[in-house]
Amino acid sequence: MYFALGTVVSFLINYFFISSENIALDIYYAFAFGSAWGIAYYLDTPNFTLPKKLILSFVAMGVLVLIGALIFNLELAIPSILKFSTVFVAYYLFASFRGNKSLRN
Repeated sequence: MYFALGTVVSFLINYFFISSENIALDIYYAFAFGSAWGIAYYLDTPNFTLPKKLILSFVAMGVLVLIGALIFNLELAIPSILKFSTVFVAYYLFASFRGNKSLRN
């Protein structure tokens, strides 16, 4: 749910307000944004230790860059890391304000 909602909202914002003239790139960036929300939500359980969350987020960023470099080029793929990491950190920042340190409960 977080993945789908994050992807759709990000795409609509990029498409209507930023308008990059490259719809495939807008979809790719929206996918990176949605992936960050989805993965952060998935990892937001006590089953994952902090080092494991860090490793899995780096793996996800690596996969995003690889996909972006294959479809576009490395220069256009790098901003997906910035979007992903910003959203990932924001998710855990919001969670840190809650008593149970999770947005799931």
